[in-house]
Amino acid sequence: IQRFGLGYSSMYSDDLYRYIKSKGYKDDILKESGLFTYGDGKVTDKFWNRVMFPIMDMNNRVIGFGGRVMGDGKPKYLNSPETKLFDKSRNLYGLNFARTAKKRYMLVCEGYMDVISMHQAGFTNAVASLGTALTSQHASLLKRYTDEVILTYDSDDAGVRAALRAIPLLKEAGISTRVLHMEPYKDPDEFIKALGVEAFQERIDRAENSFLFELSVLQKSYDMKDPDGKTRFFQAVAAKIAEFELEIERENYIEAVTARFGISFDGMRKMVMNVLMQGVPARKTVIRRQENTQKEDGIKKSQRLILTWLTEYPKLFATISQYIRPEDFSDDLYREVASMLYGQLTNGELNPARITSQFTDPLKQREVAQLFNMALHVDNLQEQEKAISETIKKVMEHTIEQRTQQLDPTDIAGLQKLIDAKKRLQELGRLHISL
Repeated sequence: IQRFGLGYSSMYSDDLYRYIKSKGYKDDILKESGLFTYGDGKVTDKFWNRVMFPIMDMNNRVIGFGGRVMGDGKPKYLNSPETKLFDKSRNLYGLNFARTAKKRYMLVCEGYMDVISMHQAGFTNAVASLGTALTSQHASLLKRYTDEVILTYDSDDAGVRAALRAIPLLKEAGISTRVLHMEPYKDPDEFIKALGVEAFQERIDRAENSFLFELSVLQKSYDMKDPDGKTRFFQAVAAKIAEFELEIERENYIEAVTARFGISFDGMRKMVMNVLMQGVPARKTVIRRQENTQKEDGIKKSQRLILTWLTEYPKLFATISQYIRPEDFSDDLYREVASMLYGQLTNGELNPARITSQFTDPLKQREVAQLFNMALHVDNLQEQEKAISETIKKVMEHTIEQRTQQLDPTDIAGLQKLIDAKKRLQELGRLHISL
């Protein structure tokens, strides 16, 4: 009671209003506080006949209240409305204490009473959202203090739905998430009273990986005794695994699914590959030679411009090298020159003449020298910066198109490179080149 500042609002519906008015406060201020209801020519307290839970910010300052009714009144729980001080989506109950707890993870509960009973049992890293579902802002707030969250929601259907909503938000924030199972008890308070603190800690230690939790919930939607239902379940699982960008993540989860659900590793892997390949356009079997030649000439011109700009503006290397690699240059000579130039720039050097001298054939020397002297006529610096961004995009799009056409569906490494390239191309839309 003392730690969380718990209190009580009396059964009279205007006690607080009369008290505050006696201190000289005006109604225009009181309306903004969220503590009173104005209407029909009278003013009543927002909270009366309730146990009161002060909501505190990071500096232990009260910014709002929650109230739990005494008796059978409705609503059971009532929260302060949002005010200039109180934003429900950006505050978590108990975080003012939990942020200083010496634990690597946070326990996210459903409500005030869960948090208080958890702290009373010694789990001082417990927090809860304030009468709302977990939001992306809550996830970002948690990320400031931890890289791991254990969802400690009630074991009923509402708790399962809340966990399923929270998992993707926490993942998006870069937080590793696990789910604690409390069966046969409904909430942490019931569990701890029945089995004790040590048993609850054991459940925390055995909390389930959030992805596998999602799959266990998903499985309930399918008849696993029916071959067709079982197939559709594994297809749904493959689609979820395909959402992971890193190959190593996909492989790890395929292995976990194999152990959990008894499907063969190769069978699951093929299903995931099929999902990934659905996002890759089919090979073009007919290409008009003239159009292809013109396009290739345009791409080679773009690649020559990239090499010229790298010698003219070496500070661009840090940016360009994130998107375009030496292997992205389509011509053998361009690829060889790019590899040498990238090597120099990586080591903080820039000597195009030394690269040119590596070639003994006079014709090749002339061609290499031209790669570093490609001219593009633009009116001003802004146009130059825009041209560089568009050229990088054009070269990347060509690389992705070529890899797509040449990709063997069984080439996992090649598919991963293609996925990585597409991701870099998406990021390119936010790129601003500055000379």
